Amino acid sequence: MQTIQGLPASPGIAIGPLWVYRPVLLNVTARAVADVAAEWERVQTAVSTAQSQLAALYDRALAEVGAEEAAIFEAHQLFLEDPALLEMIQAAVEGEGINGEMAAYQAAESYAEMLEAMDDEYFQARATDIRDVGRRLVACLLGVSLDSAAMPTQPVVIVAEDLTPSDTVGFDKEKVLGLCTVRGGPTSHTAILARSLGLPAAVSVPLRLNHLPEGEVVVLNGRSGTLTLNPDPDALAEAQAEQQSWLALRSAELAEAQAPAVTTDGHQVEVVANVGSVADAEMALTYGAEGVGLFRTEFLFLDRETLPSEAEQIAGYQGVFAAIDEGGRAKRPLVVRTLDIGGDKEVPYLGFHDEQNPFLGWRAIRMMDERPDVLLTQFRALLQAGVGHDLRIMVPMVSNLDEVRRAKGLLDEARQQLVAEGKPVAESVQFGIMVEVPSAAILAHHIAAEVDFFSIGTNDLTQYTLAVDRTNERVAKLASPFHPAVLHLIKMTIDAAHVQGKWVGVCGEFAGEPAAVPLLLGLGLDEFSMAATAIPTIKRLIRQFSRPQCRDIADHALRLPTTELVAAYLQGQIGG
Repeated sequence: MQTIQGLPASPGIAIGPLWVYRPVLLNVTARAVADVAAEWERVQTAVSTAQSQLAALYDRALAEVGAEEAAIFEAHQLFLEDPALLEMIQAAVEGEGINGEMAAYQAAESYAEMLEAMDDEYFQARATDIRDVGRRLVACLLGVSLDSAAMPTQPVVIVAEDLTPSDTVGFDKEKVLGLCTVRGGPTSHTAILARSLGLPAAVSVPLRLNHLPEGEVVVLNGRSGTLTLNPDPDALAEAQAEQQSWLALRSAELAEAQAPAVTTDGHQVEVVANVGSVADAEMALTYGAEGVGLFRTEFLFLDRETLPSEAEQIAGYQGVFAAIDEGGRAKRPLVVRTLDIGGDKEVPYLGFHDEQNPFLGWRAIRMMDERPDVLLTQFRALLQAGVGHDLRIMVPMVSNLDEVRRAKGLLDEARQQLVAEGKPVAESVQFGIMVEVPSAAILAHHIAAEVDFFSIGTNDLTQYTLAVDRTNERVAKLASPFHPAVLHLIKMTIDAAHVQGKWVGVCGEFAGEPAAVPLLLGLGLDEFSMAATAIPTIKRLIRQFSRPQCRDIADHALRLPTTELVAAYLQGQIGG
């Protein structure tokens, strides 16, 4: 028996035969072509085929895991439309007479190497996406399928060097017990998709794939991040017992998911979902969501050549309202985040320029100076769509008080315009901001007077506080919201809001982290917003604690000096 330690990526226990996933080998050789015009036409046909495949993967991901995960394939489609990539391929075919397969491979590899050579970690990470897109295009030119159809007939624990989004979504879910990769971090595509699919997963597990006992039973523990090879009878029995316990607990959580989250001393906490589409919202209700704490509106603006009209936006927002209010049978809160698109997205009509670091550049609320029309139109659409509903609007990436006041001014302008035009306007609208830039947390005592609520985006708050790119597997371990500095910023924000009678939510992944529950309750958090699949577990944990108990836990956690001590202490409080 051998137990190999990696990083936990998605909770749960998987027991079953191990299967090593080996991507289809593409044999690319160079050859001269006589008719370069015909060869370039063949490349263009392959591009169209690859686009169709990615569109199908997008639809599948949207139906099975949600809009945010499906957006991965939208990004891949945009790579295929990148003029720079296509021009490199065309130059090789028409200028050098190289066959399409080799031209596509060389162009993608050259583009990827160029990105890897850049100082910016974000662009370095995009090299993997470029290679994945290039591989798909080459496969289309060769007439080779990249489908995962060669999977075994029985369910398996899949082990791979790494998994692309295409690989993960392409697997037959009925045959996947769990996912284990040698590469990747807790925020990799594999980890995100595994959590959305409810599959146990571990990443960064140091394995030698050619020496694995393929077909033999293994134990994958997504909570501890371990893979056990050749488990002895006692270890196997222990794992089976833990698996049954986990499944029984999950079943019990789902059975109670629709009940409110009330602490043992009678305090009810709002538990809502992060969504990006009508389908997400509908699924969230089945997991017990009491509303939406983060509605990502970006899906309305991507994959198009012009700004969505006011009417298109109204229809999109009304669809989500209809889903969560269930045709008027309920009136649940919908917290809408206004457009949060930056220079990392291909949205030419918004006027983005190439930026060295798009996550610190011209994006979100910072677009207000040059493009006030974008936010004004979105405000107008939301005010009309929100008539008769519980509408709450928040603006992202706020870093100073002036941005808050100017955004409020645009919201007032939108309201005045609609009234003057005789159009319906939502009467009761809450206005808030995302707290994801440290300066906003530090200034929360000033900003609280200007808003109705704060929603803390712990993913970005952690990234910006610790100067860590959470998508970079080499430093991802540092990007923990359990870091004492991040916890103090969360406390500072909640305290400042409560002094002025304002409520605070968390819509980052921290809200769906079980070990964070007693801490956030102890800090006085009013709303937990998370991926729908995490809601039943978080509700169960909230019901196990009293507020005085949680305040003591939070006080102790805030006195601890390191991330590791905080995480271990809080894990111990929930019995882990």
